[in-house]
Amino acid sequence: MDRPFVLLATRAEDLPADEEYALFLRFTGLPPERLRRIRLERDPMPEIDLDEVAGILVGGSPFNASDPWEKKSAVQRRVEAEMAELVDRVVARDAPFLGACYGVGTLGTHLGAPIDGTYAEPISVVDVTLTEAGRVDPLLGRLPDRFPAFVGHKEAISRLPATATLLASSPTCPVQMFRVGRNVYATQFHPELDLAGIVTRIHAYASYGYFAPDELDLTLAAVRRTPVTATGGILRAFVERYAD
Repeated sequence: MDRPFVLLATRAEDLPADEEYALFLRFTGLPPERLRRIRLERDPMPEIDLDEVAGILVGGSPFNASDPWEKKSAVQRRVEAEMAELVDRVVARDAPFLGACYGVGTLGTHLGAPIDGTYAEPISVVDVTLTEAGRVDPLLGRLPDRFPAFVGHKEAISRLPATATLLASSPTCPVQMFRVGRNVYATQFHPELDLAGIVTRIHAYASYGYFAPDELDLTLAAVRRTPVTATGGILRAFVERYAD
């Protein structure tokens, strides 16, 4: 039997959590039985045998790696410890891994990269440009050199270590996608989102400080400024490359 992929999720709200899973299914092309969802905000991470899974996907998260330790909840602290142990094993094995947005925090922490608010981006659509390495990367070969993508994050990597390869950048956030080794990836933008999905998140996280209370309409307008159609291809390429 073909090995499943795993989606590690941390959203406590059922509507955006379920919609996130549905979007990963849609853009990867996987049936539910081949994409195992683990909700880390609810349950401890089970043992993940890297030989028994085809690849690991990480969804976005309301958690911020750069938050002061004393402000992190017990759940966030547990999740960060579990993710750190897993990422250590993933990088050591160069196992297939793709983290969307929260993946930058988890993989960046492993690298010792500075993660702070220098290049935070409001919820919006930005133009992302591939680097020379990005243009020849197996996950990005079908994308144009420049493409719009959904973003919205309070922290980012401010300087990428030399041990990682920069694949994509934008004027407002220099590290939009990078790779470690051959098979470990992270994106700052959200390849799993479509317009309906990000509108759901805007309403679900309206009180989380991503925008001011009177900026709801402006934020909704910002994600509608231009169609986002190419980024989901990254997830499909990931599955096509690593599926049994």
